[in-house]
Amino acid sequence: MRLQELIKKDLISAMKERDEEKKSAIRVVMGEFGRLDKKELADDDVISVLKKLIKAEKEMLDAKGETADSGFITTLEKYLPSMASEDEIRVWIQQNVNFTQFNNRMQAMRPIMSHFGSSADGNIVKKILQSV
Repeated sequence: MRLQELIKKDLISAMKERDEEKKSAIRVVMGEFGRLDKKELADDDVISVLKKLIKAEKEMLDAKGETADSGFITTLEKYLPSMASEDEIRVWIQQNVNFTQFNNRMQAMRPIMSHFGSSADGNIVKKILQSV
């Protein structure tokens, strides 16, 4: 089942269960889907929308001085794929990246991110490359 379809089904179940927090979070996501040009979205597009919404919510909570852990963020993070750990990324870099091919280490971002895709946080990869 595609991620977009799963989110739609979860909205229906949240409405039946009268789970207001989950229902309102999913409705925000569905509204973002409606703003996009395509009606049917690939899972990568759905993940990018979810990440954008989570980032905006965290920035808003930081600006208010509140903790960056809300029900909205928790609800949306359930739909994201599991993230690669820092150790997994380090091991893959050591085994697969030859830094002599690049003028500087940051140019290795492209092959690393293309391998991990949305399962790696770019900031973690950047931190690893700066420390290698």
